[in-house]
Order: sequence, then structure tokens, then C-alpha cells
Amino acid sequence: MIQREKNIEYKKERQFNYFKLALFSFFVFLFSMDSVAQDSIPDKVDTTEETELKFQQFFFRALSEKSIGNYQKAIENLESCNQILSNDIAVFFEFSKNYLFLNNTLLAKEYIERALVKEPMNTWMLTHLVQIYIKDNKYAEAIKAQQKIVVINPKEREFLARLYVFNGQIKEAISLMDILEKENVLSSYLKKLRANLESRKEYSIKKLPVSIDLEEEADEKEGDLVKEMESKDLDSLINQFKTDKSYKILVEILKQSNGNQVDLLKFSKEGIALFPAQASVYLVNGKALNDTKNYKNALSILQSGIDFVIEDKMEAAFYLEIARAYKGLGNDKEEMKYLQKAKNLKK
Repeated sequence: MIQREKNIEYKKERQFNYFKLALFSFFVFLFSMDSVAQDSIPDKVDTTEETELKFQQFFFRALSEKSIGNYQKAIENLESCNQILSNDIAVFFEFSKNYLFLNNTLLAKEYIERALVKEPMNTWMLTHLVQIYIKDNKYAEAIKAQQKIVVINPKEREFLARLYVFNGQIKEAISLMDILEKENVLSSYLKKLRANLESRKEYSIKKLPVSIDLEEEADEKEGDLVKEMESKDLDSLINQFKTDKSYKILVEILKQSNGNQVDLLKFSKEGIALFPAQASVYLVNGKALNDTKNYKNALSILQSGIDFVIEDKMEAAFYLEIARAYKGLGNDKEEMKYLQKAKNLKK
């Protein structure tokens, strides 16, 4: 419980950083408007106080709409801002955040990259870029961006260690954790994570098939691989998995095994041994154990796997299964506690 509380505190800290991102947008906006005012020529219409006032009105409407979840309306106001003052960093930043909220990672990435051209070492914008890559499961690219952040702020090495784990670079993760421990700054969460990883002999984990240097080619190949796997029946996939212990093949096996508790238990258990940093495999195993009324083991697996979760949606799914396990064990108090946690994340 102590480690989980530390983990929650860490997440709250990162959420607070996102609040600071919005403030950053506001201050960058003020700075940019001040620069425009200093460079303006009084007799030009497009630099009048009225024009600047319109920009401010649209910009703050965008922030207001975003704050209540109206992301498309926020974008419409930002488009008006962009017509008044093009190539503004704060506007690009807000575009990116709203598109990420709409799960349009392509445009989110495009706009934050435009902003980073002007301020390539801005930690808040780099942090946002990391989140975009995580959303796309492109951990290798997220690591590159996080490494830039670490150069500026060494305290962010803890999250870099996590990214190494998510990308299957366990040796790099443990090496970085060792450095942090020598400096006496290794958190209790990472100590637990390192012990968990070191206790597994098979921690030469395969990386997800995402190329670092040839991104477009990798996306195309990965798409072809997914189509090829989807066209295969379950028996063919299982035979292929015997020689190719690929995470993608495992995912497809688990998908096609839906409802077959024997296969789900067998392959999710093997998946945990092969890919101990992939939270989704723990979730499948925990759910299958709940389905077979093995609530005690389900609870143990789910509590181990939740430490590898980085997205609220999956964390909520873990809480629901943990609540289900507690219900099966007759612990109504803990069941309600975790149901409430799942509910809070869905708000």
C-alpha cells in the first residue's frame, strides 16, 4: 500500500505539471503579444489594440472551452487566434493539447513539433511530446524526448527509467535505477519495480516492433504484420508463437482466445514471464483468474501488474478487476473502495 500511495503521489505531481503547462501557454501568449507590441508600427491596422484584444478573447475562450471538455470548440477559437497572429507558440501548444484530448495524435504531434522548432529545449512542451508518443505506444521515441528533458532536469530520470521498462530495455532501466540509488534519490516505487524485475530470470524482454530511425517503414511493416496475424486462425498463431515469442503475436492469441479460459490463463501466464512490463498481460491473466473464481491469485497478479500501468483507462480496468476479486473473497469494504477508485478515474 505504501508503494501504491507513492505511485499515486507521483502521478498527482505529473498531473500538476500539466496544470503548469496551461499557465505556460498563458505566459507565452503574454510574452508574444508584448513582442508584437514592441515591434509594431502604430499606423498599421493589424497591430491595433482592437486586434490584440480579439486575439486575447479567442485565446481565453479556447482555454475556457478546453477546461470544460469542449475540445473542438477550443480548436475553433485557436484557429481564429492563428488567423490574427500566425506561428504563435502558445497557440501551437494549445492546438496540440486539444488534439491529444481528441485522440488525434497525428495533429497533436504536428503542432507541438511546430512549437518546438522555436523552443527546442522547452521542458513543458517536451513533456507533452512524451505523452503523445506514449499514447501511440512509441516508447523509443518517448525515450528520446525524455532524454532531452533529463539533460535540463535530472529529476526526471525516474520517468526515463519507467520508459526504459515499458520499451523492454530492462538492463538500461536497472542501470539507471542503480545510479539513482547511489545518489540516494531512488524512490520506493522504483525500488519495488527493480526488485520485481531482478527476481525474474527472463528479463531479456523483446521490444515492441517500433523502429527508431525508420518510423514510416516500421509503421507499414507493423500494419502488414497485424493484417497477416488477423488472417490466421488460433492454431496457426500458437504454432508461430512457439518459435517467435513476439508480443504482437501474443496479443492476437489472447484476442482470439477470448472466452477460452484455459488458453487465456496459459498464454497470459507465459506472457507475464516474457513481457513482465506489459500491464495488459497481467490484466488478462487477472480477469481469467476471476472468471474461474481463483480470486486470491487474481488479486495477487492484478496488484503486481498495476505498477506497470501508465494510462488512466487501463488503471480503471485494473481497479474494476481488483474490486471483483475482493467481492469474490467476501471483502465488501475493499470492493467498494476500488469501485470508487475506478469511478474517479472515469470522471
